[in-house]
Amino acid sequence: MRTKIIFTLIAIPTSLFLLAFSHMNAVTQSDPFVIVLDAGHGGKDPGKVSNGINEKDIALKVVMLIGKELEQHKDIKVVYTRKDDRFVDLYVRGRIANKAKADLFVSVHCNAHHTEASGAETYVLGLHANKQNFEVAKAENEVIYLEDDYEQKYAGYDINSPESVIGFTIMQEEYLDQSIQLAKMIQQNFTDKMKRKNRGVKQAGFIVLHQTYMPSVLIETGFVTNREERLFLTSSKGQEQFADNIAKAILDYKKLIRPASTAVVTSKEVVQEKKPAPVKEEEKKSVVKQINTSVIFKVQIAAGAKKVEALPQNFKGLKPVSIESSGTVYRYFYGETNSYDEVKQLQKEAVEKGYKDAFIVAYKKGSRISVDEALKTDR
Repeated sequence: MRTKIIFTLIAIPTSLFLLAFSHMNAVTQSDPFVIVLDAGHGGKDPGKVSNGINEKDIALKVVMLIGKELEQHKDIKVVYTRKDDRFVDLYVRGRIANKAKADLFVSVHCNAHHTEASGAETYVLGLHANKQNFEVAKAENEVIYLEDDYEQKYAGYDINSPESVIGFTIMQEEYLDQSIQLAKMIQQNFTDKMKRKNRGVKQAGFIVLHQTYMPSVLIETGFVTNREERLFLTSSKGQEQFADNIAKAILDYKKLIRPASTAVVTSKEVVQEKKPAPVKEEEKKSVVKQINTSVIFKVQIAAGAKKVEALPQNFKGLKPVSIESSGTVYRYFYGETNSYDEVKQLQKEAVEKGYKDAFIVAYKKGSRISVDEALKTDR
């Protein structure tokens, strides 16, 4: 008989918040960009099954193809949670990613439904926005009952309760913007390049995502219960297309948060680096054209539960640093400008200081908006 696990918000240790904060500060620009690829299910857990087709087999083939493509890039390190048909506990998958100090965690799955539902969707960790999202997460989370001592491993989590994910969502909140950004890139490739039905970017309480302390997404490539999609998912062509477009989205995301000009530099090079050359007059004119006084750009460099004074010595000499709080999470931003060209330079400076996951955020009239929306605003 399955034991019902009751969630207790108080049980969440503050040290987990601090771990996330310290991780963002500890890495240096000389480190490779680490991507953990997670093939859903495996071994005694087949995942979704339809007409003799197991989700675990499709997920593994797609993941190995993604890894093969990413491993061609010298500044990328790929880590797998499994490379064969074995069962891996959900908490172990998260532990692998955390131990690797990963920059990204990408979990690949297939969907199923009692109807002929179709399409691809990508999830980030969050509250169950509706019953359908909850049911998808619940189905993926059922695997914990195949694990030994699951009551102890997942104490504080009840897969039958949407509310049980709230505390764990808070721990991942500082990475939500980046997770959504990657998810949007993946979905755009599925829709524009593969012409798959777009089921969108969604939030739900997947245990495998809340075990990680980095931007994380879970991809439902298609429905094994839909005949047309099942044939595509089991074909070499289909698997290669999914892998190629997921890999391309990851590479585009990497370029966005880590500019190519500073992709890999040693700490010695950072110390010896000369000040940027003076901007030429014609370049200044180009920068002026990028200014929009109704939009403000900043660079987010860190986040955590502990409030840190916005002093240069606390942020590797960067100034000015501003702070925003949301509940128990504090976010730290470097600089403030109306120019996208200038904020890209600020992001570069933050990356060179060691904040390799620094990313650009935008505001309009005091409200947070996406960078894409900010750039579309009339100048």
